[in-house]
Amino acid sequence: MPELRGRLLANESLAPLTWFRVGGPAQVLFTPADEDDLAYFLSKLSSDVPVYVVGVGSNLIVRDGGIEGVVIRLSPRGFGQVTTDGDTLTAGTAALDKRVAETAAAANIGGLEFYFGIPGSIGGALRMNAGANGGETKDLLIEAIGISRDGKKHVFDNAGMQFVYRNSGVDPSIIFTSAKFRGPITDPATIRSRMNEVQQHRETAQPIREKTGGSTFKNPPGHSAWKLVDAAGCRGLRVGGAQVSEMHCNFLINTGDATAHDIETLGDTVRARVLAQSGIDLHWEIKRIGVAL
Repeated sequence: MPELRGRLLANESLAPLTWFRVGGPAQVLFTPADEDDLAYFLSKLSSDVPVYVVGVGSNLIVRDGGIEGVVIRLSPRGFGQVTTDGDTLTAGTAALDKRVAETAAAANIGGLEFYFGIPGSIGGALRMNAGANGGETKDLLIEAIGISRDGKKHVFDNAGMQFVYRNSGVDPSIIFTSAKFRGPITDPATIRSRMNEVQQHRETAQPIREKTGGSTFKNPPGHSAWKLVDAAGCRGLRVGGAQVSEMHCNFLINTGDATAHDIETLGDTVRARVLAQSGIDLHWEIKRIGVAL
Protein backbone atom coordinates (compact mmCIF):
# COMPACT_ATOMS: atom_id res chain seq x y z
CA MET A 1 0.00 0.00 0.00
CA PRO A 2 2.55 2.63 -1.09
CA GLU A 3 -0.03 5.44 -1.24
CA LEU A 4 -1.33 4.93 2.29
CA ARG A 5 -1.37 8.19 4.29
CA GLY A 6 -2.83 7.02 7.59
CA ARG A 7 -1.07 5.55 10.61
CA LEU A 8 -0.46 1.82 11.17
CA LEU A 9 0.55 0.49 14.58
CA ALA A 10 1.31 -3.12 15.52
CA ASN A 11 0.17 -4.81 18.74
CA GLU A 12 -1.32 -1.57 20.06
CA SER A 13 -3.16 -1.63 23.38
CA LEU A 14 -6.85 -0.81 23.02
CA ALA A 15 -7.60 -0.36 26.72
CA PRO A 16 -6.85 3.41 26.65
CA LEU A 17 -9.32 3.77 23.77
CA THR A 18 -12.31 2.38 25.69
CA TRP A 19 -14.30 3.99 28.47
CA PHE A 20 -14.00 0.86 30.59
CA ARG A 21 -10.20 1.11 30.24
CA VAL A 22 -9.86 -2.65 29.78
CA GLY A 23 -8.91 -5.01 26.96
CA GLY A 24 -5.99 -6.43 25.07
CA PRO A 25 -4.11 -5.20 22.00
CA ALA A 26 -5.06 -4.90 18.36
CA GLN A 27 -2.82 -6.95 16.09
CA VAL A 28 -2.90 -3.89 13.79
CA LEU A 29 -4.46 -0.51 14.57
CA PHE A 30 -5.10 1.70 11.55
CA THR A 31 -6.08 5.36 11.71
CA PRO A 32 -6.96 6.54 8.17
CA ALA A 33 -6.21 10.10 7.12
CA ASP A 34 -9.62 10.61 5.49
CA GLU A 35 -12.37 8.83 3.57
CA ASP A 36 -10.25 8.29 0.44
CA ASP A 37 -7.42 6.85 2.53
CA LEU A 38 -9.85 4.45 4.21
CA ALA A 39 -11.24 3.35 0.84
CA TYR A 40 -7.72 2.78 -0.52
CA PHE A 41 -6.72 0.72 2.52
CA LEU A 42 -9.80 -1.49 2.34
CA SER A 43 -9.44 -2.01 -1.42
CA LYS A 44 -5.89 -3.30 -0.95
CA LEU A 45 -6.43 -5.33 2.23
CA SER A 46 -6.74 -9.08 1.80
CA SER A 47 -10.36 -10.18 2.22
CA ASP A 48 -9.38 -12.87 4.71
CA VAL A 49 -8.05 -10.35 7.27
CA PRO A 50 -10.69 -9.59 9.95
CA VAL A 51 -11.61 -5.90 10.28
CA TYR A 52 -13.21 -4.18 13.27
CA VAL A 53 -14.11 -0.54 13.81
CA VAL A 54 -13.97 1.34 17.11
CA GLY A 55 -15.14 4.85 17.78
CA VAL A 56 -14.63 6.59 21.11
CA GLY A 57 -15.04 3.25 22.89
CA SER A 58 -17.98 4.34 25.04
CA ASN A 59 -20.20 1.34 24.32
CA LEU A 60 -17.56 -1.34 23.94
CA ILE A 61 -15.84 -4.18 25.74
CA VAL A 62 -12.57 -5.34 24.18
CA ARG A 63 -11.78 -8.76 25.56
CA ASP A 64 -8.47 -9.34 27.37
CA GLY A 65 -6.91 -11.43 24.60
CA GLY A 66 -7.14 -8.54 22.16
CA ILE A 67 -8.27 -8.53 18.55
CA GLU A 68 -6.81 -10.51 15.68
CA GLY A 69 -6.64 -8.68 12.38
CA VAL A 70 -7.10 -4.94 11.84
CA VAL A 71 -8.86 -2.46 14.09
CA ILE A 72 -9.80 0.79 12.34
CA ARG A 73 -10.26 3.93 14.39
CA LEU A 74 -11.60 7.02 12.66
CA SER A 75 -9.99 10.15 14.06
CA PRO A 76 -11.70 13.52 14.64
CA ARG A 77 -9.09 15.12 12.38
CA GLY A 78 -10.20 13.16 9.32
CA PHE A 79 -13.80 12.34 10.19
CA GLY A 80 -14.90 14.84 12.83
CA GLN A 81 -16.18 17.83 10.86
CA VAL A 82 -19.70 19.09 11.63
CA THR A 83 -21.41 21.66 9.39
CA THR A 84 -24.91 23.09 9.00
CA ASP A 85 -26.89 24.47 6.08
CA GLY A 86 -30.38 25.76 6.84
CA ASP A 87 -32.24 22.95 8.57
CA THR A 88 -29.67 20.25 7.73
CA LEU A 89 -26.55 19.14 9.56
CA THR A 90 -23.72 16.99 8.18
CA ALA A 91 -21.31 15.22 10.50
CA GLY A 92 -18.32 12.97 10.12
CA THR A 93 -18.72 9.73 12.03
CA ALA A 94 -15.89 10.51 14.45
CA ALA A 95 -17.78 13.59 15.63
CA LEU A 96 -19.00 13.27 19.21
CA ASP A 97 -22.76 13.07 19.62
CA LYS A 98 -22.59 15.90 22.14
CA ARG A 99 -20.79 18.16 19.64
CA VAL A 100 -23.46 17.41 17.03
CA ALA A 101 -26.15 18.49 19.49
CA GLU A 102 -24.26 21.68 20.30
CA THR A 103 -23.69 22.53 16.62
CA ALA A 104 -27.35 21.93 15.83
CA ALA A 105 -28.36 24.18 18.72
CA ALA A 106 -26.09 26.96 17.48
CA ALA A 107 -27.89 26.76 14.10
CA ASN A 108 -31.37 26.61 15.71
CA ILE A 109 -31.91 23.07 14.40
CA GLY A 110 -34.18 21.18 16.77
CA GLY A 111 -34.67 17.49 17.40
CA LEU A 112 -31.04 16.56 17.99
CA GLU A 113 -30.98 17.51 21.67
CA PHE A 114 -31.04 13.85 22.74
CA TYR A 115 -27.49 13.45 21.39
CA PHE A 116 -26.32 15.81 24.13
CA GLY A 117 -26.69 12.96 26.60
CA ILE A 118 -25.09 10.14 24.59
CA PRO A 119 -21.35 9.64 25.24
CA GLY A 120 -20.44 8.29 21.83
CA SER A 121 -19.75 9.28 18.24
CA ILE A 122 -22.00 9.46 15.19
CA GLY A 123 -20.58 6.25 13.73
CA GLY A 124 -21.82 4.28 16.69
CA ALA A 125 -25.11 6.17 16.63
CA LEU A 126 -25.69 5.06 13.04
CA ARG A 127 -24.79 1.45 13.72
CA MET A 128 -26.90 1.21 16.88
CA ASN A 129 -29.72 3.67 16.12
CA ALA A 130 -28.63 5.45 19.29
CA GLY A 131 -31.30 7.21 21.25
CA ALA A 132 -32.16 8.74 24.61
CA ASN A 133 -34.73 10.97 26.26
CA GLY A 134 -37.41 10.21 23.68
CA GLY A 135 -35.32 10.68 20.52
CA GLU A 136 -33.58 8.24 18.17
CA THR A 137 -31.16 8.51 15.27
CA LYS A 138 -33.74 7.20 12.82
CA ASP A 139 -36.04 10.16 13.56
CA LEU A 140 -33.81 12.74 11.83
CA LEU A 141 -31.36 10.93 9.54
CA ILE A 142 -31.56 11.79 5.84
CA GLU A 143 -28.68 9.66 4.62
CA ALA A 144 -25.42 8.04 5.64
CA ILE A 145 -22.28 7.33 3.62
CA GLY A 146 -20.22 4.22 4.17
CA ILE A 147 -17.28 2.34 2.64
CA SER A 148 -17.62 -1.37 1.93
CA ARG A 149 -14.89 -3.96 2.39
CA ASP A 150 -13.88 -3.63 -1.29
CA GLY A 151 -13.25 0.11 -0.87
CA LYS A 152 -16.40 1.28 -2.67
CA LYS A 153 -18.56 4.16 -1.41
CA HIS A 154 -22.25 3.60 -0.71
CA VAL A 155 -25.07 5.99 0.18
CA PHE A 156 -27.91 4.79 2.43
CA ASP A 157 -31.15 6.71 2.80
CA ASN A 158 -33.21 6.43 5.97
CA ALA A 159 -35.11 3.38 4.77
CA GLY A 160 -31.89 1.79 3.54
CA MET A 161 -30.44 1.95 7.03
CA GLN A 162 -33.08 -0.61 8.12
CA PHE A 163 -33.29 0.88 11.58
CA VAL A 164 -34.78 -1.10 14.45
CA TYR A 165 -34.49 -0.58 18.19
CA ARG A 166 -30.80 -0.06 18.97
CA ASN A 167 -29.58 -1.52 15.69
CA SER A 168 -29.26 -1.04 11.95
CA GLY A 169 -29.69 -3.72 9.32
CA VAL A 170 -26.83 -2.45 7.14
CA ASP A 171 -24.09 -5.01 6.43
CA PRO A 172 -21.78 -4.95 9.49
CA SER A 173 -18.72 -4.73 7.22
CA ILE A 174 -19.77 -1.24 6.04
CA ILE A 175 -17.73 1.51 7.73
CA PHE A 176 -19.80 4.67 8.01
CA THR A 177 -17.91 7.89 7.31
CA SER A 178 -20.54 10.66 7.44
CA ALA A 179 -24.21 11.33 8.01
CA LYS A 180 -26.74 14.04 7.16
CA PHE A 181 -29.63 15.01 9.42
CA ARG A 182 -32.62 17.33 9.11
CA GLY A 183 -34.48 18.92 12.02
CA PRO A 184 -37.08 21.65 12.42
CA ILE A 185 -35.89 25.22 12.93
CA THR A 186 -36.66 25.81 16.59
CA ASP A 187 -36.53 28.63 19.11
CA PRO A 188 -33.00 28.67 20.66
CA ALA A 189 -34.35 28.89 24.20
CA THR A 190 -36.47 25.78 23.64
CA ILE A 191 -33.48 23.83 22.33
CA ARG A 192 -31.27 24.94 25.23
CA SER A 193 -33.96 24.01 27.74
CA ARG A 194 -34.19 20.50 26.30
CA MET A 195 -30.42 20.09 26.38
CA ASN A 196 -30.33 21.22 30.00
CA GLU A 197 -32.97 18.63 30.85
CA VAL A 198 -30.89 15.91 29.17
CA GLN A 199 -27.76 16.97 31.03
CA GLN A 200 -29.53 17.15 34.37
CA HIS A 201 -30.94 13.66 33.87
CA ARG A 202 -27.49 12.28 33.12
CA GLU A 203 -25.86 13.93 36.11
CA THR A 204 -28.53 12.91 38.61
CA ALA A 205 -29.38 9.41 37.34
CA GLN A 206 -26.27 7.98 35.68
CA PRO A 207 -22.71 7.23 36.91
CA ILE A 208 -21.11 9.47 34.28
CA ARG A 209 -17.90 10.01 36.27
CA GLU A 210 -17.13 6.29 36.52
CA LYS A 211 -15.33 4.00 34.10
CA THR A 212 -18.44 2.66 32.42
CA GLY A 213 -19.79 1.76 29.00
CA GLY A 214 -23.22 3.34 29.21
CA SER A 215 -26.43 1.33 29.16
CA THR A 216 -25.54 -2.34 29.33
CA PHE A 217 -28.75 -4.06 28.24
CA LYS A 218 -31.48 -3.18 25.78
CA ASN A 219 -34.90 -2.46 27.23
CA PRO A 220 -37.16 -5.47 26.52
CA PRO A 221 -40.55 -4.59 25.01
CA GLY A 222 -42.74 -3.18 27.76
CA HIS A 223 -39.99 -3.24 30.39
CA SER A 224 -37.07 -1.17 31.69
CA ALA A 225 -33.84 -3.15 31.89
CA TRP A 226 -32.73 -1.38 35.07
CA LYS A 227 -35.95 -2.30 36.88
CA LEU A 228 -35.51 -5.96 35.95
CA VAL A 229 -31.89 -5.89 37.14
CA ASP A 230 -32.91 -4.23 40.39
CA ALA A 231 -35.77 -6.67 40.99
CA ALA A 232 -33.34 -9.57 40.54
CA GLY A 233 -31.24 -8.19 43.42
CA CYS A 234 -28.26 -7.21 41.28
CA ARG A 235 -27.80 -3.58 42.33
CA GLY A 236 -24.19 -3.32 43.60
CA LEU A 237 -23.33 -6.89 42.55
CA ARG A 238 -19.59 -7.44 42.00
CA VAL A 239 -17.36 -9.77 40.02
CA GLY A 240 -13.69 -9.00 40.60
CA GLY A 241 -13.19 -5.31 39.92
CA ALA A 242 -16.50 -4.93 38.06
CA GLN A 243 -19.68 -3.75 39.74
CA VAL A 244 -23.31 -3.07 38.90
CA SER A 245 -23.73 0.64 39.57
CA GLU A 246 -25.56 1.54 42.76
CA MET A 247 -26.78 4.73 41.06
CA HIS A 248 -28.23 3.14 37.91
CA CYS A 249 -28.21 -0.64 37.73
CA ASN A 250 -28.25 -0.85 33.94
CA PHE A 251 -24.68 0.48 34.09
CA LEU A 252 -21.62 -1.66 34.83
CA ILE A 253 -18.53 0.08 36.17
CA ASN A 254 -14.83 -0.67 36.48
CA THR A 255 -14.06 0.12 40.10
CA GLY A 256 -10.35 0.36 39.30
CA ASP A 257 -8.81 -3.03 38.62
CA ALA A 258 -11.44 -4.86 36.58
CA THR A 259 -10.57 -6.98 33.57
CA ALA A 260 -12.74 -7.31 30.51
CA HIS A 261 -13.49 -10.84 31.72
CA ASP A 262 -14.77 -9.45 35.04
CA ILE A 263 -17.11 -7.03 33.28
CA GLU A 264 -18.47 -9.51 30.76
CA THR A 265 -18.89 -12.21 33.43
CA LEU A 266 -20.77 -9.74 35.62
CA GLY A 267 -23.07 -8.86 32.73
CA ASP A 268 -23.82 -12.51 31.98
CA THR A 269 -24.39 -13.19 35.70
CA VAL A 270 -26.93 -10.37 35.78
CA ARG A 271 -28.64 -11.76 32.69
CA ALA A 272 -28.90 -15.21 34.28
CA ARG A 273 -30.37 -13.81 37.49
CA VAL A 274 -32.91 -11.68 35.63
CA LEU A 275 -33.95 -14.68 33.53
CA ALA A 276 -34.40 -16.81 36.64
CA GLN A 277 -36.34 -14.10 38.47
CA SER A 278 -38.56 -12.74 35.69
CA GLY A 279 -38.32 -15.14 32.77
CA ILE A 280 -37.03 -12.29 30.59
CA ASP A 281 -33.82 -12.72 28.58
CA LEU A 282 -31.89 -9.44 28.56
CA HIS A 283 -29.85 -8.68 25.46
CA TRP A 284 -26.53 -6.85 25.53
CA GLU A 285 -26.53 -3.29 24.22
CA ILE A 286 -22.78 -2.95 24.78
CA LYS A 287 -20.71 -4.46 21.96
CA ARG A 288 -18.14 -7.13 22.92
CA ILE A 289 -15.29 -7.95 20.54
CA GLY A 290 -11.98 -9.81 20.63
CA VAL A 291 -10.82 -13.06 22.16
CA ALA A 292 -10.81 -14.06 25.80
CA LEU A 293 -7.63 -15.11 27.54
